Amino acid sequence: MATVIDGKVVAQTIRSEIADEVRLLSQKYGKVPGLAVVIVGNRKDSQSYVGMKRKACAELGIKSFDVDLPEQISQAELIKQVHELNANTDVHGILVQLPLPKHINEEKVLSEISLEKDVDGFHPLNIGKLAMKGRDPLLLTLVSKLCDPHYTKPACLELLQRSGVTIKGKKAVVVGRSNIVGLPASLLLLKADATVTIVHSHTSQPENIIREADIVIAAAGQPKMIKGSWIKPGAAVIDVGTNAVDDPTRKSGYRLVGDVDFEEASKTAGWITPVPGGVGPMTVTMLLKNTLEGAKRYIEQNN
Repeated sequence: MATVIDGKVVAQTIRSEIADEVRLLSQKYGKVPGLAVVIVGNRKDSQSYVGMKRKACAELGIKSFDVDLPEQISQAELIKQVHELNANTDVHGILVQLPLPKHINEEKVLSEISLEKDVDGFHPLNIGKLAMKGRDPLLLTLVSKLCDPHYTKPACLELLQRSGVTIKGKKAVVVGRSNIVGLPASLLLLKADATVTIVHSHTSQPENIIREADIVIAAAGQPKMIKGSWIKPGAAVIDVGTNAVDDPTRKSGYRLVGDVDFEEASKTAGWITPVPGGVGPMTVTMLLKNTLEGAKRYIEQNN
């Protein structure tokens, strides 16, 4: 049976480390990291997620800047708010909660966030630097961040590293090529000296490719797509998928499953993340870690 990687335990360990570093910054410079969360409208799912972020900030000593805007706000006014946060020296990270209302161009708004404060890691320049050999992005995408000593290390690869999984020289397969997970994860694994293959919707016989992988990052958005028979014995499996499937035995009427058939794969894999409880608990934690890194860089350069 595989070792189950408990994202909740790893996330709590990282949060303790963040709290310690925040205290050191406060003691040495009299300043703490600041995270601005911008939310437009009243979507219940967005409000819930933002609430989790603000609660986590309070627990770790990070200052939270709350920017709650009406659904009907114009794109120009929203961008003006982003520019004001860019100029605020007490704000070290800016997060615009997605999705935005349909009348607002998300790409345009996100590109206006200062490169140094892009805690989601989605600024085109950050992604561009990530793709180039010898270039280092300031902040890396939260879901996939690299085990490199110069950066924070979000979720997928942080989980691998803290579980003792070797990346260098290993065959890694990333299932999915989204801008949020698949593409950056493949680039980060490449930077970590893995030999990387991307499997996508037009890949022929994906199971044959996945069977060769020492490391599998599953981010296809297809429930239980990856079967246990597709997993190489002893492989490390990080399941980013979060899919709702009908379950009449649950009060909600559904349950969450990953892109990997956990019950089957856990009999073959060496390490595996569950869904829920694997990658999910890491995302807010790594957002706070990115905010800390941005704050350290700014405060140390300006004191």
